[in-house]
Amino acid sequence: MNIEVKNLAKTYGPQKAVDDISFSVKTGEILGFLGPNGAGKTTTMKIITNFIDKDNGDVQIQGDSVSTGNFKKNIGYLPEHNPLYEDMPVMDYLQYCAELQGVAKSKVDQRIREMIKLCGLNAEKHKKIGELSKGYRQRVGLAQAMIHDPEILILDEPTTGLDPNQIVEIRELIKRIGRSKTVILSTHILPEVEATCDRILIINKGKIVADGTADTLRKQASSNVITRLQISGAALNDIRNKLGLIPGVKSAQIMDLDSNRIEIESDHNIAEVIFRTIVKSNWVITEMIPVETKLEDIFRDLTLN
Repeated sequence: MNIEVKNLAKTYGPQKAVDDISFSVKTGEILGFLGPNGAGKTTTMKIITNFIDKDNGDVQIQGDSVSTGNFKKNIGYLPEHNPLYEDMPVMDYLQYCAELQGVAKSKVDQRIREMIKLCGLNAEKHKKIGELSKGYRQRVGLAQAMIHDPEILILDEPTTGLDPNQIVEIRELIKRIGRSKTVILSTHILPEVEATCDRILIINKGKIVADGTADTLRKQASSNVITRLQISGAALNDIRNKLGLIPGVKSAQIMDLDSNRIEIESDHNIAEVIFRTIVKSNWVITEMIPVETKLEDIFRDLTLN
């Protein structure tokens, strides 16, 4: 199911939590929703789920407003703080959630078994939720969000409290279910976004400041290309000076004299020209690495203001 957010706004007292934002998410797309604390991510997700009302604008699912249509049955929601009934055993809680979400009685047991397997809860399924580690509680939260097989998943910090192995497992789970569902997830783990999401949306102070794939954001963030080289066969100063004369090179700097490393900054990709120059000069090249702009750097540049 497609989601369309149109000129959405929400104010808490004097603070604009969400300030006239618009974006869309299509079926089969996993959108990574990034932003610093207080940027408006959670508020936006709560409005999409119709958990809270907006001040202005609209959220539409398949062309109908969430405020007038009954879309809660189509949405699975994992809130930021994952509220759970800690006195309930895992199996009883999932049964309660399934019945609450209107899962047919004939399918409840089947869906519970599927979620137990899918979320890796088999070893903990008979324990009370209060006896579980934070990571397993998070898995229970994911299971309740998916118990009714919703077409839309809204996941607010889904890997909070998970260890590195669990993060990889949940990441693969989200990627797998995201092929047929519409998924919006927020996280502060930027490598996770690159590994999981098809598209990245960054929000800061209630406004969208970036929207695109990781590669697109890198290209927009940096107009220069940086290439790191390890070369021998001549004095490093002479190598640097000659490479600095190549058309398009903006700077050539020695990084490490002992290991013969040089960094070239150019206004476009000239790796082929650099390589030909090295070959013609009879130098020996043992390393040529294009340096990508890190997503962390892009995030900081867009949100530190």
